[in-house]
Amino acid sequence: MALVTPIGVKAALDRLIAALTDPARRGRAVVGVLAVYCGLWALYGAIAKGSQDVHFDMGEMVAWSREVTWGTPKHPPLGAWLVRAWFSVFPLADWSYYLFAMVVATVTLWIAWRIAGHYLDAEKRVVGLALLTLVPFFNFHALKYNANTVMLPLWAATTALFLRSYETRSRLLAALAGVAAAAAMLGKYWSVVLLLGLGLAAVIDTRRAAYFRSPAPWVTVLAGLAALAPHIVWLVAHDFTPFGYAMDTHPGTPLECLWSGVNYVIGAAAYVAPPAVLVGLAAWPGPAALRDIAWPLAPDRRLAVLAFGLPLAVPTVLAIAAHEVVTSLWAIAGMSLLPVVLLSSPMIVVSRAAARRIVGVAIAFPLLALALSPLIAWVIHRQGVPNYATHYGGVARAIVQAWRATTDRPLRFLGSYNNVLYGVLFYLPADVAPLEIVNPPITPWIDEAQVARDGIVLVCPVAESTCMQALAARAARGPVGRRTEVEITRRYFGTDDKPDRFVIVTIRPQE
Repeated sequence: MALVTPIGVKAALDRLIAALTDPARRGRAVVGVLAVYCGLWALYGAIAKGSQDVHFDMGEMVAWSREVTWGTPKHPPLGAWLVRAWFSVFPLADWSYYLFAMVVATVTLWIAWRIAGHYLDAEKRVVGLALLTLVPFFNFHALKYNANTVMLPLWAATTALFLRSYETRSRLLAALAGVAAAAAMLGKYWSVVLLLGLGLAAVIDTRRAAYFRSPAPWVTVLAGLAALAPHIVWLVAHDFTPFGYAMDTHPGTPLECLWSGVNYVIGAAAYVAPPAVLVGLAAWPGPAALRDIAWPLAPDRRLAVLAFGLPLAVPTVLAIAAHEVVTSLWAIAGMSLLPVVLLSSPMIVVSRAAARRIVGVAIAFPLLALALSPLIAWVIHRQGVPNYATHYGGVARAIVQAWRATTDRPLRFLGSYNNVLYGVLFYLPADVAPLEIVNPPITPWIDEAQVARDGIVLVCPVAESTCMQALAARAARGPVGRRTEVEITRRYFGTDDKPDRFVIVTIRPQE
């Protein structure tokens, strides 16, 4: 009962801060705190998203994970490799996917904690970690695992190793920085923004001559290229297909690209506004402190500011040069240095009372979100979500019934279009492969001869004319087993959502 009183809360927060600042206990304490954080947000995800199915991006990662190659038609392969490793241990279920997504985000927080230890005193380090947990990138957005969220720990690790290798000139750290940079590129090609930013930071830093005369930068480059070599070979063999996808997906006019670059910076700033405001309220920095935050006199801190700021600034120029529209959500992986930037100035003084309040807010945030999660799920159920995302599981069950009514052979292939295809696939048996019927090159691993032998189920929303036309063209090849039109609804808390209608056609396997 003492914990519900202000004095009890104060004492509990002081004990937690003491554990996280004690050199003998902080290693175990931070792992425990982050494990609880991971569990709370994974539980939030399972409940708040309980009235919908997993996002089709998540289903797409699962589909790619079943085709172990050095690349995919859209993105590099590391995200899919990690999914394959996770589901080789955990069941293929919504809750375990949300848990995996939060593990990825939580590992990033641990890396950020390690980085902060080189720049912040013990209590500021605790405050910095608490501030990061208030950034939506590490909770709400992290729950949708895709090529963006996979960058979270990879960017953090690359940044940490780069900074340490720059300071120490260690060949080992330089090599590890190169491998981490390659891993970031294997997560998403957008990571080139990070590498450009870190490269510029190295050039701008006043110690650049000593760094570039040392073996460190060249070891980093060679290690990175060696780690990327198999993927580069794959890209050459496949005519750089993912690059074409990237360039075709976000084109824009010069003005649109410029404006998107500006919005990228503004959006990234908005995401980190809550931590920045809390620091401002806690420390009330004057002009001198603000100048020291923006451009520190200490070279190690200045390099950290450059390593944080330049990857956020590069997209503005890159968007114009590449004629591509960028979005601020892609800044998701660039926040690991935020605590260092906000708190490392000696002019920023955070009192114990302020530290206690910030840590208290960080604890209350996931607890409040968890308390509201059933209401959030109910609102989602009432309002609906795009791309038929409440009905993937129901469509999967209807597909299984239609196939069983057609043949006693196992189902091997599902044909549909992008969003529905990967969303539904997640809820089908693990040996079912996807075929994109609107844009077949997206699923290049499919053998049409095998599809003809084993049969396929085709499914499209009735309202999607392009998909329906592709379904009709595939069905014309026959032999058609069954054609059914089903109405799918989802029941949640005793009520049904708005129904969607789907056409399901089974193509019988060869006898």
